[in-house]
Amino acid sequence: MRKTAIILGASGLTGGILLQKLLEDDSYESIKLFSRSKIEGLPKKVTQFIGNLLKLEDFKADFTGDQVFCCIGTTAKKTPNKDLYKQIDYGIPLAAAKLSKENKIPTFLVISAMGASSKSNVFYNKTKGEMERDVLKQNVKNTFVLRPSIIGGDRKEARPLEKIGLAVFRVIQPLFIGKLKEYKITDPEDIVDAMINLANSTSHAEVIITSNDIKRITKTT
Repeated sequence: MRKTAIILGASGLTGGILLQKLLEDDSYESIKLFSRSKIEGLPKKVTQFIGNLLKLEDFKADFTGDQVFCCIGTTAKKTPNKDLYKQIDYGIPLAAAKLSKENKIPTFLVISAMGASSKSNVFYNKTKGEMERDVLKQNVKNTFVLRPSIIGGDRKEARPLEKIGLAVFRVIQPLFIGKLKEYKITDPEDIVDAMINLANSTSHAEVIITSNDIKRITKTT
């Protein structure tokens, strides 16, 4: 049976790669994008719903499909206001999970981050941890939370300091052995491949997918 996928965050690095892969996958009959701005030049296979994602509940009638891929995320630089930051990184994924449950969408996948913990004293990690906790409480049948390390790849917006940091990280990666392997840079292509494989798996038991497991799942699921 051909599927309908919902993507939140298709204008970002990982979400953009995901969109392109689903466009090329004939098993997906329809792709729905929910975003703040329109992406030009997409084929008829894609339907775009443009509006305020902080009020995602307003889209309930159109939020229907088989799989939800939540690639939403911001940064402290882009969103220095902590209240708004939490509305985005916590509020949007949770609202999407609630709509998935209400509209009987059986599969929900969300990108979190390594170190996520609702008990953390670090705001970023705590926000991600609270998001994970409350998304899982919705009990969508097939829920997967991916926790990548630092995500590599070239982003559209200029982030010079981040590019320098990634360059340094790549140089020292060979030193990351044993338990340190989970801190290696995560390729966004690997995240996307893992998400697609998990979404179409009927036997994967893990719910929290760690940085170490993302690469493995791209090949074995």
